[in-house]
Amino acid sequence: VAFRLFEDTGLFEIFKIPLREFMNYFHALENGYRDIPYHNRIHATDVLHAVWYLTTQPVPGLQTAMNDHGSMSDSDSDSGITHGHMGYAVSKTYNETENRYGCVIANVPALELMALYVAAAMHDYDHPGRTNAFLVATSAPQAVLYNDRSVLENHHAASAWNLFMSQQDYNFLINLDHVEFKRFRFLVIEAILATDLKKHFDFLAEFNAKVNEEVGPGIDWANENDRLLVCQMCIKLADINGPAKCKELHLKWTEGIVNEFYEQGDEESSLGLPISPFMDRSAPQLAKLQESFITHIVGPLCNSYNSAGLIPGRWMEDSDEDEEEEEDDDDAETTEEEGTETLETRRTVEARRKRRKVFCQITQHLMENHEMWKKVIEEEQRKAELEQQDQSSLHQSSETIQAITEEEEDKDEKNNEESEGTSEIQTGSTPDTTNETLEDDKND
Repeated sequence: VAFRLFEDTGLFEIFKIPLREFMNYFHALENGYRDIPYHNRIHATDVLHAVWYLTTQPVPGLQTAMNDHGSMSDSDSDSGITHGHMGYAVSKTYNETENRYGCVIANVPALELMALYVAAAMHDYDHPGRTNAFLVATSAPQAVLYNDRSVLENHHAASAWNLFMSQQDYNFLINLDHVEFKRFRFLVIEAILATDLKKHFDFLAEFNAKVNEEVGPGIDWANENDRLLVCQMCIKLADINGPAKCKELHLKWTEGIVNEFYEQGDEESSLGLPISPFMDRSAPQLAKLQESFITHIVGPLCNSYNSAGLIPGRWMEDSDEDEEEEEDDDDAETTEEEGTETLETRRTVEARRKRRKVFCQITQHLMENHEMWKKVIEEEQRKAELEQQDQSSLHQSSETIQAITEEEEDKDEKNNEESEGTSEIQTGSTPDTTNETLEDDKND
């Protein structure tokens, strides 16, 4: 897959990459992924394909930052890379000629694009199938080495780079000069470290502040720090894109992650540690896990990336647009008649128009899967309530039966006591009668 994507974007030609060294390294990299349920070589391939998709496919309304790829500035001030080294890649799959579409690849220099692709391939190298929290709790060697901070992400990056530098036959970057290589290595490391979900909300807040329509300055494609932030958000979205796939694929990836979680839960139990949330196979909470993950992690990230106008999609048909615009116009007219329309209202209507004009398969799948899990949770809750009611009814029935039994037992005891009392009375009167008879006989 790496070969096909590099070939598609022309990276082999741009950087004069030797094919033998390239294949040697990526074969070794693939073999370094462990055979575990989720964080395996297929996941790495999926993330690599996802960053390619997000960077090369048509994005409605995305503006290309430059008409000529050499017109932004003489050099990037921080990196020192001049325009002679800042070529731009083009995907052979991109065939949109209309200016209503753009793509991220046209705004990100080829060196940064290649760094993003390589980071995606490296990002979970030698993953042990355990979380950062587990490694820290068990004082694993990686946790001690990296001082409990972004343990796995540091391990993936360092191990993948150690592999690259271990043999000359792996050096597919041999034709990069010193400045380019230094910049490339920095970009790869930054992209991998961005996949630590502990830092997720920090990245999201920074990105939202940048792209917010009302107060944010927007993405400055001439600024290398802005481009890096976009690439970090891109690999983050690619890394957790499972809920944004069609239902069948989403369920398949879900099965993988829960099985890996259960394996960690089993080990935690054997070590006498508290079992982490959602990792106890004896108390599965699959629907809650995925619903919460979409609500708090994937959904906000996808929405932010979409609000920045970076997610691939297509413009809706004119008929659909006209109908929706008429609805929005009616709403606006009603507001005007009431005399309460404000600048904020107009912005909201305009933003709604922009959102509705675009169809995005990623966000569509995300919404469908989210609804699916919410329905599963509702059904589970309904069944739990019915079971609780049944148990309550059984309990009440048991109490009723017990009460009836006790009442019957009391009656039986009472009857027995009465019978015994009668017998005693009868027994007590017999001697008197006998004595009287004897006395009479005696008199006689």
